[in-house]
Amino acid sequence: MSLNLSRSAFAARPWKDAGRDLFSPAGRLVGRPLVCWESTGRALLARLVDERAVLVSVRQVEGSGPREVGAWMAVFADGLLGTIGGGQIEHEAAAHARRLLGGGGGGETLRRFALGPSLGQCCGGVVHLGFERVAAEDRAALAEGFDAAVRARMPVALFGGGHVGRAIVDVLATLPVRVHWLDSRDEDVFPAGLPPTVQAEHSDPVQAAVPTLEAGSHVLIMSFSHAEDLDIVAACLKRQRERADLPFIGLIGSKTKWATFRHRLEARGFSAAELAHITCPIGVPGVVGKEPQVIAVAVAAQLMQQRRPPAAGRHAKPG
Repeated sequence: MSLNLSRSAFAARPWKDAGRDLFSPAGRLVGRPLVCWESTGRALLARLVDERAVLVSVRQVEGSGPREVGAWMAVFADGLLGTIGGGQIEHEAAAHARRLLGGGGGGETLRRFALGPSLGQCCGGVVHLGFERVAAEDRAALAEGFDAAVRARMPVALFGGGHVGRAIVDVLATLPVRVHWLDSRDEDVFPAGLPPTVQAEHSDPVQAAVPTLEAGSHVLIMSFSHAEDLDIVAACLKRQRERADLPFIGLIGSKTKWATFRHRLEARGFSAAELAHITCPIGVPGVVGKEPQVIAVAVAAQLMQQRRPPAAGRHAKPG
């Protein structure tokens, strides 16, 4: 198959153009790049070595829909990878994809689904799906798109490789973020077998890594030492004063810990307005429990609240 791109909504290929917006034939913006699950993308590439599939992707959503623009699934003769939201729409999309695999289906590459009584759904929206046959020769282009989608994820910088840090990384590895995980200790702090979306780094002193963090990083601070935490916070505030490119700086701890830190940071010359940029304690309110996994879920939820939504007119509410 040809991988030449055109301006049509289908040929825009969210998996190929994962770093760019998608456009309709008239040039109207209709979607953002897909965010893939890393493991699902790898599984797709592995199966395409010996099998053909049809890639089904959400191209446009009007009103409420079960998934966002860019969500995808790969339909094989004997199975699925990924999801476009489940339910009857996914069942009918998979059936159409298998007709395409078998050489039928009329070659239709775009289909419109109204989420109403005919599908047994009451979301009330309309979903436009794209269908494209993919095979072994498309693996390089797919891999390029998956890599670009990962690079486009929200960056998170996590200082601290303790129990809570590990629990948070476990949760974040399943979410559409990239994690830069840092610790000053040189023993075996980081576990083996980290996913590709997690980069571990030893830095001593650990606050020396703050100036090199990726712009736009959402920072979480939970080192083994309160003194180290204080130095990291100060380094983040200094960077924020100079560049204003760390949208979220979160510090684990109690209100008492933050009151102590506030006085010490004021003594270092930081203003009340600058200190207001620090979130402490971290985690969405109302979550009870201090188990690392409980804290991790609360913190991950707070980070998801920080994600920038798509521009107006491109966001689909869950159905």
